[in-house]
Amino acid sequence: MARASARKQVPFRWEGTDRTGRPVRGRTVAINAAAVRRELRRQGVAPTRVRKSGPLLGMTRRIATGDIAMFSRQLATMMNAGIPLVQAFDIIGAGHDNPSMQKLVLAIRTDIEGGTALADALARHPAHFDDLYVKLVAAGERAGALDTLLEKIASYKEKSEAIRKKVQRALFYPAAVVAVAVVVTAILLIYVIPEFESLFEGFGAALPAFTRFVIDISEFVRDTGWSIALAGSLAVAAYLRARRRHRGVRRFTDRLSLRLPVIGSILTRAAIARYARTLATTFAAGVPLVEALESVAGATGNSVYETAVLALRDDVAAGQRLQQAMYNTDLFPNLVIQMVAVGEESGSLDAMAAKVADFYEAEVEHAVDGMSTLIEPLVMAVLGVLVGGLVVAMYLPIFRMGAVI
Repeated sequence: MARASARKQVPFRWEGTDRTGRPVRGRTVAINAAAVRRELRRQGVAPTRVRKSGPLLGMTRRIATGDIAMFSRQLATMMNAGIPLVQAFDIIGAGHDNPSMQKLVLAIRTDIEGGTALADALARHPAHFDDLYVKLVAAGERAGALDTLLEKIASYKEKSEAIRKKVQRALFYPAAVVAVAVVVTAILLIYVIPEFESLFEGFGAALPAFTRFVIDISEFVRDTGWSIALAGSLAVAAYLRARRRHRGVRRFTDRLSLRLPVIGSILTRAAIARYARTLATTFAAGVPLVEALESVAGATGNSVYETAVLALRDDVAAGQRLQQAMYNTDLFPNLVIQMVAVGEESGSLDAMAAKVADFYEAEVEHAVDGMSTLIEPLVMAVLGVLVGGLVVAMYLPIFRMGAVI
């Protein structure tokens, strides 16, 4: 019943005064204006104006992983400050800019008010709180140390979000080079080359082979360009659909991406960093190693490493040491295996895994920064070759005619 009412909530803007008489205003979601006024009075705000905010562009804004990371940090901070859980959800929901996130927070708060445990309330939203998140919260509730576990979760989500953005930045640069090169070349072939072609028609002489080749390409692009663009778009859409639906396609792509020059090294380091960070967080939270590895597998961000970590789980469950199981996969560098071995020997696996994560996260950052430095002259070189080649091709007939004269 609570969830049904949460689905009918709409956005409201409100104005009022707090306990000190200071004007305050904000935005929240509720069933109706009366519910907003009741909630504001409960928080010590005297409402003076409450109105529907109407359909906003923000209402269609999806909940990003960054929103969940921010929510985790806010909740951890409030729990450490001794703020009751329901009140913490009220504050977070009222202060969030994303109405979709407000709605999610309010739905969780409603479940908690109804007597549902926090882990169970989060588990009802698997699209935003994965199995690992729920398990860590459940471990904190069982141990009576929810504030401590929420702090670990917040740090984990922030670092995971940071490494995800670094990987995205690493993938963006090559894509940007290709996109710029394609756009510039298309503009030249479609709009510039035809002007030269009409000029050359009055020469009454055979064109150089290179010039004729460029003109033929220009004619081909003008005649079939839209068909090529449409076919390319359909091929990309079909690939993305197949990657989502078929594990074999996803595994092939992930394995190929790990072998790419420069990019492959960054993706490998990022996968190892995620593996180590998740292992450190779950093991420090008291989750048994075999159960932790199951959660770690899905957090690596690469199906090749996901399969390898699931194999680790089976080997460890059969009694094999983690370091030996990692060595058997042939995916982890000796440095990582040795640090895990030290952690197992000294009983500080979580600390050693955290050090591995710190090291590889720094490696990813340095690699991305280095690639961004390298990509700038590469862009200039690619555009120089393309534009320069087309310019030379168009001026060759003019140079030849000048030489004859």
